[in-house]
Amino acid sequence: MKSGVTKEKIEALYRKYNRKEFLHPDPLEFIYRYDDVRDREIAGLIASALAYGRVRQILKSVSEVLDRMGASPYRLLIETREEKIEKRFAGFKHRFTTGDDIGRMLIGVKRAIEEFGSLRDCFVENISHNDDNILPALSEFTRRLAVRFDNNRSYLLPSPKNGSACKRMNLYLKWMIRNDDIDPGVWKGISPAKLIVPLDTHMHRIGRAIGLIKGKTANLAAALEMTEGFRRFSPEDPTKYDFAITRLGIREDEDPAEFISRCIS
Repeated sequence: MKSGVTKEKIEALYRKYNRKEFLHPDPLEFIYRYDDVRDREIAGLIASALAYGRVRQILKSVSEVLDRMGASPYRLLIETREEKIEKRFAGFKHRFTTGDDIGRMLIGVKRAIEEFGSLRDCFVENISHNDDNILPALSEFTRRLAVRFDNNRSYLLPSPKNGSACKRMNLYLKWMIRNDDIDPGVWKGISPAKLIVPLDTHMHRIGRAIGLIKGKTANLAAALEMTEGFRRFSPEDPTKYDFAITRLGIREDEDPAEFISRCIS
């Protein structure tokens, strides 16, 4: 299937929607609550980890977790003993994520910060110039953060080693590494060229409709396929179009079917 998408069409969508005025409702907005990079990287991980389900419930759940952490998520983790971190989120529930899950994830964050100094430095520890993308570094990053979970596996911290598209973790890395009017680029000195598109079923449907994906399943292979499609238009920043495309179906002023029709006509 040959794609009818052109750089002109995809760039037009990017210019239209990749602006702060279209940020709400999106869990990314919670990062902008904080000025300190150390708080931003923790808030971003929480926001991305809970970014499944209905948007309204996502925003409510992320807000609840961050509110329980006080003015500075970083200070809370550094100054609080592990057993008290787990207790802090008792009674929390977001679909099938419990307060225990949040507590365990944040203990992993605490340990990573204590060992490396920041989540950024924990991630960078495993970046290799020889890797085609960020997936090897992501695998080790999630393993370290999931240390309090059985077999180092958790739905909150999916690993590409298991074949998952890792939509929420790739979303987190995009927020941390890219820098434009939407993505804050919290982690400096890391190239966005090797990022992977945060692929969910909505993005997968659009990708198939405009010819960037052939596979029928929204898995890791499809995420890589769509990333390569975007790379034709933006080799050094292939995930730049993600936010604009996810506005399709959210914004009433842009019908996904009309965009798809323009792309394949």
